[in-house]
Amino acid sequence: MKITAQQYEFALARIEELLPIVNEQTSASDRNVVELALLSEIVIEYETVNFPIEKPSIAELIDLALEERQMTQKDLAKEIGVSPSRINDFITGRAEPSLKIAKRLCVSLGITASAMLGL
Repeated sequence: MKITAQQYEFALARIEELLPIVNEQTSASDRNVVELALLSEIVIEYETVNFPIEKPSIAELIDLALEERQMTQKDLAKEIGVSPSRINDFITGRAEPSLKIAKRLCVSLGITASAMLGL
């Protein structure tokens, strides 16, 4: 089913009205709970089609992890045993790490293997 922007906006507004009414103690068969679930599905479907979230690139993963850990490229290079220029190549997208280096990056930066592989 194709959901229009107008239907999406209506669903968002109605969800905002329902959220204060529905809580964990509300019965699953309550009319408001059922309506909230249906409207949520409409919003999810519309956003999946119109606002897809792309998986981050290897460069973005490394850059974000460095920022989160407050590490420099030089710090990372030393930790995994490559040159700082090689780390820069990964971050700028000029090169991709070998599997051996990718494993070291995952361990050092706390990146999951599935994220590194783009799964």
